[in-house]
Amino acid sequence: MGIAVYNISATSARVSWPSSPGCLDTFYSVMYDPNWNSLLMGYKRKSFMHEERIPVSQTSTHLANLLPQTAYFLCVTCQAANPVRDQCQVFSTLSESGEGHDRAGWELAMGVWLTCCILLLVIAGILLWGCLHTICSLPNQAADSCPVVTNSTLQDMSGSGRLYTPRSSSEDSTKHATIMQPPLLSAQTNSHIINQDHELRTLAKLSGSEPA
Repeated sequence: MGIAVYNISATSARVSWPSSPGCLDTFYSVMYDPNWNSLLMGYKRKSFMHEERIPVSQTSTHLANLLPQTAYFLCVTCQAANPVRDQCQVFSTLSESGEGHDRAGWELAMGVWLTCCILLLVIAGILLWGCLHTICSLPNQAADSCPVVTNSTLQDMSGSGRLYTPRSSSEDSTKHATIMQPPLLSAQTNSHIINQDHELRTLAKLSGSEPA
């Protein structure tokens, strides 16, 4: 008979065994004892401190109220018969400090996992906020880069045009006066020559001799 002991803790364990055809319409006897003297007494049923009768329809049971960090000698027989070697199994319960250590380790792992999840959520939120801020600022930058023509701008442009017009006309008049200066000088020279010629003719008439 192959007996399996699992889910062992400091105060409990679970035992399972294969069904036996010779135990039909009867029960299984599960015997266990922390006293190793039962081994020396030749697997006697009366040497076991604890015994539980399990219906034949079941092939497993739960052992409770065990002592922590204790080695148990367990046997499963049919109809409370004395066990044989292949019907017995030895197992040891865990220590209470070991369970506490395992529980503390599990709680520490859970705490680390929760902290990592929170940090990832915070980082994801910061990245999402940065992306949204960048996307929303692009239309504002495009609007700022486009020139906006307002009434004040038009007034400034018209005002600058009025200021520029007299300057252009004054420069043009200066150039025109500069260009017109040579004809005035030539007219003055011709009039001066004519006056001199008229004076010469007048003197000639007075003197009685007119030049040819």
